[in-house]
Amino acid sequence: MKGETSDTSELLATAVKALGGERRDGQVAMAEAVADSLATGTHLLVQAGTGTGKSLAYLVPAISHAVGADEPVMISTATLALQNQIVARDLPRVIDSLKSELPRAAEVALVKGRRNYVCKHKLDGGYPEESGDTLFDFGADAAAGGAGGGAGGTSKLGKEVSRLREWAAATETGDRDEVVPGVSEKAWAQVSVNAFDCLGAAKCPVAEACFSERARAKAADADVVVTNHALLAIDSFGDAQVLPEHGAVVIDEAHELTDRVTSALAGKLTQAMVSSAASSARKHMSVNPASLERAGDDLAAALEGSVAGLLRSGPDEALGLALTTVRDAARSALTASQSESKETADPGRQVARARLQEIFDLAERILSGAEDDVLWIERSTFRDAETVSVQVAPLSVAGRLRSGLFGQRTVIATSATLTLGGSFNPLAGSFGLIGDDAPKWQGLDVGSPFDYPRQGILYTAKHLAPPSRGGAADDMFRELEELIAAAGGGTLGLFSSRRAAEAAAEEMRRRLDFPVMCQGDDITPTLVKRFAASRSACLFGTLSLWQGVDVPGQNCRLVVIDRLPFPRPDDPLSSARSADVAARGGNGFMSVSATHAAIRLAQGAGRLIRTPSDRGVVAVLDSRLATARYGGYLRASLPPLWPTTNGELVRGALRRLDAADTEPAG
Repeated sequence: MKGETSDTSELLATAVKALGGERRDGQVAMAEAVADSLATGTHLLVQAGTGTGKSLAYLVPAISHAVGADEPVMISTATLALQNQIVARDLPRVIDSLKSELPRAAEVALVKGRRNYVCKHKLDGGYPEESGDTLFDFGADAAAGGAGGGAGGTSKLGKEVSRLREWAAATETGDRDEVVPGVSEKAWAQVSVNAFDCLGAAKCPVAEACFSERARAKAADADVVVTNHALLAIDSFGDAQVLPEHGAVVIDEAHELTDRVTSALAGKLTQAMVSSAASSARKHMSVNPASLERAGDDLAAALEGSVAGLLRSGPDEALGLALTTVRDAARSALTASQSESKETADPGRQVARARLQEIFDLAERILSGAEDDVLWIERSTFRDAETVSVQVAPLSVAGRLRSGLFGQRTVIATSATLTLGGSFNPLAGSFGLIGDDAPKWQGLDVGSPFDYPRQGILYTAKHLAPPSRGGAADDMFRELEELIAAAGGGTLGLFSSRRAAEAAAEEMRRRLDFPVMCQGDDITPTLVKRFAASRSACLFGTLSLWQGVDVPGQNCRLVVIDRLPFPRPDDPLSSARSADVAARGGNGFMSVSATHAAIRLAQGAGRLIRTPSDRGVVAVLDSRLATARYGGYLRASLPPLWPTTNGELVRGALRRLDAADTEPAG
């Protein structure tokens, strides 16, 4: 009856029927658990395998709770693809299906970082051109999405900016995701600002028309607000509140949460950033930045003499002195600028102060030597130019998640990959939910409607030598060639590095007649679309393909994983975290490296079976999955595909699958 809130299972049944679906036991169990969590305030970790329909399973109780209890619910995702799916497709359909069952229709809002919205003041010429915007990440605001980039003058850039100006005059939301086809980072930087550069509603002359402010105002009155993990981190751990008040949050793609929060709380400092800040100060402030420029030169000299890797005892004497000089010079410039007139809003001054503040904060943080921070020197090369930086990131985010997120509101965390080795504890620990005084939580695995042992095979090439860091051996290429040939193409190749993917693609193009695409040949969505449209094509790539590909049907009948996705042995943050676990008496490898590999491996294997009719093989060309002591832990984290190490059996199955798919119907 209208005006009364129905039982969760009944509401779910109503929504499923309206959407043309069928009852799924796992979906019902999840929806009821989410409703119970929202009612009792007990945190919930729920693993929902592919095909469960987890979005519907949390949206129905979330909408019912938000409307019935008049308590807004936040929904956070890791990827823009899922965010857009929820806002544009899932929420409108669910709300419409429940309109006769709830007291009123739920109001929905979407909130992104400021960089995702066009800035009208910048369009009107209110901001000066800056050449160093891409150098500044500005912490979590950068992780929340959007672009950096400075002014430029190429004809391609000019055309993109002209197209953006035409679009900006017609758009209702100012959201970058509406720009189709998309534009370069450099072009978007000409029409957007980040949170640090923004003048704020109190000072901006066009605040009333600001797209970002409008989105936030709408969110303040919404029942369900959709955002991303990075903005959730800003709101939970930052100094400013960027999201509206809410009593509960649903974290989808929760296996990504700790990595996204780590990125949001990390930072890096380079000589180019110091020089850019000094240049900005010279242009827009009545201060002499000569001391900061000299400090930048000192930093460059100190970094040039530094060896890449962990700074286990903090910065050495030369680097420490350079960082101190940078910090003091940035502080002096900030102090001097405070005496300048503030009667009128000055975007140039705002930009300059933001850069100086970032430089000061980073140098101060690095020099403070906080026990929960990891420091390292990183050398990277782009277009033959080397950049040396000093980087900082939190050793762990568990404590911050416990106090800033799980300690403040009810959290429902869900993903297809939340149990590792058959247990919720590894990820629960990374969320701060294990140990003394940890918040109460429950774990629920609702499984998957798919019959994995009948639909798919997990093949481990046990006969191959363990992979070396020197690159793929010819035996691995031969194995890959035979598998693809047996499958007749239709192969998604997931590789541990861009170099490995490119080498395999080049070799398979030489050996096979099937079209082989490699990440980097075109933008990833275009490559995935081409792959999905062809039954014989192969697509090779790295991390974004491990998690971002959804190709149901027989055009993806073989998923190949070249090696177990452990973090690099020389990865500073992973190394520091492993050492910390070991120092506290734990197993650093299992807690850090094996956990990382299990999550990525499960995500990669999950690309194969996307519907109840899909069939195929996941082939792991790393014998350690079958021979190493940790292999059982990794296998227990995967979908329960039928396991084998018999290559001839697998190739025969692929040939039959290929033949069955190509035989005419009837």
